[in-house]
Amino acid sequence: MSLSLRDQLLKAGLVNQKQVSQTNKAQKKQKRMEHKGQVEVDDTQQRLAKEAMAEKARKDQELNRAVQEKAEQKARAAQVKQLIEATRLPKLTTEDYFNFVDDKKVKRIAVNALMRSKLSNGALAIVAHGGGYEVVPRESALRIQERDPHRILLLNTHVEEADEADDPYAAYKIPDDLMW
Repeated sequence: MSLSLRDQLLKAGLVNQKQVSQTNKAQKKQKRMEHKGQVEVDDTQQRLAKEAMAEKARKDQELNRAVQEKAEQKARAAQVKQLIEATRLPKLTTEDYFNFVDDKKVKRIAVNALMRSKLSNGALAIVAHGGGYEVVPRESALRIQERDPHRILLLNTHVEEADEADDPYAAYKIPDDLMW
């Protein structure tokens, strides 16, 4: 069993029994005075330790919040990627292109006539994915927009096709060879 520091000093001959008893008496007197409230207790060490623990807890909390936020961003990115890959339309190899703007640059994507009309009326949208562009349905684009609005490059306002009966210009036919 290990000896206390006092016993070790006594055994080594560095202090005598009289010095030990004086030290014990002084410690008991100090405790009695603190208990009665006659002497102020020096609690600077305890206060500094509590402040350091509070600061450490605050830093740990900030770090945990940053890690959790990073994990949430990663999860949202994975959800967006999964939505795009599950709902994207197949790529076409046609000579007909649809032009759109991406980061102040005009880009183009191959489309057919049906895709062009659906992109124009808002039934389809263009999203950025993996350094390229994909065409997805409107419902998927809205879900992607909730998670990452920067991925949506073109999403026109949805326009329902008007009935032929309500159209005042139904009697006027547009020529097939007219290009806009």
